[in-house]
Amino acid sequence: MSNVMVVPGMLSAAAADVASIGAALSAANGAAAPTTAGVLAAGADEVSAAIASLFSGYARDYQALSAQMARFHQQFVHALTASVGSYAAAEAANASPLQALEQQVLAAINAPTQTLLGRPLIGNGADGLPGQNGGAGGLLWGNGGNGGAGDAAHPNGGNGGDAGMFGNGGAGGAGYSPAAGTGAAGGAGGAGGAGGWLSGNGGAGGNGGTGASGADGGGGLPPVPASPGGNGGGGGAGGAAGMFGTGGAGGTGGDGGAGGAGDSPNSGANGARGGDGGNGAAGGAGGRLFGNGGAGGNGGTAGQGGDGGTALGAGGIGGDGGTGGAGGTGGTAGIGGSSAGAGGAGGDGGAGGTGGGSSMIGGKGGTGGNGGVGGTGGASALTIGNGSSAGAGGAGAGAGGAGGAGGTGGTGGYIESLDGKGQAGNGGNGGNGAAGGAGGGGTGAGGNGGAGGNGGDGGPSQGGGNPGFGGDGGTGGPGGVGVPDGIGGANGAQGKHG
Repeated sequence: MSNVMVVPGMLSAAAADVASIGAALSAANGAAAPTTAGVLAAGADEVSAAIASLFSGYARDYQALSAQMARFHQQFVHALTASVGSYAAAEAANASPLQALEQQVLAAINAPTQTLLGRPLIGNGADGLPGQNGGAGGLLWGNGGNGGAGDAAHPNGGNGGDAGMFGNGGAGGAGYSPAAGTGAAGGAGGAGGAGGWLSGNGGAGGNGGTGASGADGGGGLPPVPASPGGNGGGGGAGGAAGMFGTGGAGGTGGDGGAGGAGDSPNSGANGARGGDGGNGAAGGAGGRLFGNGGAGGNGGTAGQGGDGGTALGAGGIGGDGGTGGAGGTGGTAGIGGSSAGAGGAGGDGGAGGTGGGSSMIGGKGGTGGNGGVGGTGGASALTIGNGSSAGAGGAGAGAGGAGGAGGTGGTGGYIESLDGKGQAGNGGNGGNGAAGGAGGGGTGAGGNGGAGGNGGDGGPSQGGGNPGFGGDGGTGGPGGVGVPDGIGGANGAQGKHG
């Protein structure tokens, strides 16, 4: 016996289409009736009269047949429309008792633990409201609810709810990103919930919110200085797995806000410093018996320094770039886990602000921010598995920003597989130093270019892994346009090998 599947909404749409077809045919027949049912004779002779009578008779017969077909069409449309209601009523009648029965059974099962512990036995946890934690999953079975994203009243994201025996932890909520021009810091991301204590993956940590840009300086006496950019919010930590499962990934740090630009009175005001990037969060630990660790979150990119004000006198100094956020540590693998979590990459430093132009002396460009330190690679299990690679250091930016140091490689286990010892993870590469910033222009002497930044140190390893490479030194910046031209900056030093 074959099954019949009907979607009431689609059937209702089909009935409407059929009704529109019938209406179009009726309109066409009505328009043709006056000219076809009463054909005039071409002449006064009997032959012309007979021909006109013949065609008029055909037209009247067609109109009568069309009327019968219109009534049948209308009945068919009514039948389709009625069937829609019948199928919908049948579905409601069948579904309501089953749904009610399911809810009654679950309510009876969950009532004792809900009363004693405030937590159901079976069921998923509720997602959190803005900035609030997600609900815990059922003690026996159920996923944790996701944490709510932050808002203006609750800037930090809520934590994900924990699972019970079986289930995955809820994801942490993202941090709030405040409005531009306020210089407020971004909210922190919520931590991921723990996976089921017997089996389940940890929840991912929430990303940090982006810091707001700073306000530009204003005129007046005294002039209003520019305000710095807000720091990015830190990422939320990844949730740990239970006995079996993968740890949650750490949240990414939020980007720092740009610094405000200086005002442009007679003597240019200085630009403000860019906000620091938020730190990446640690990845969650893998299952205690078997499971991989979660990856550490990447550090946030730092904000750019504000531009110095343009002036008739000396130009304003550009604001310094912010420091990149540090990468998060990779999660530890379980006893039988094959891989620990990789360390997060350090965030790039913020570029220094441009020096203000002037008819006399150009302003000095701001110092570039340093790159963030790469995260440490996660350690493998004590018995089996390889350590994970560390995160690379962030690149410096702007005039003389130093690259971040690479992270330390993770520790290897005693056994990689059945035939050898586990390898330690490789150290992270150091970030490249930034090129020096250009000096400010002026009709007098041009400003000197900034010195290139030092390359970051390569990360060391632990127990057999390869060290990371040092980053390249930055190139010196060009001198500003002037009389005479400014000299170029010196190259940055080559980074050391780890």
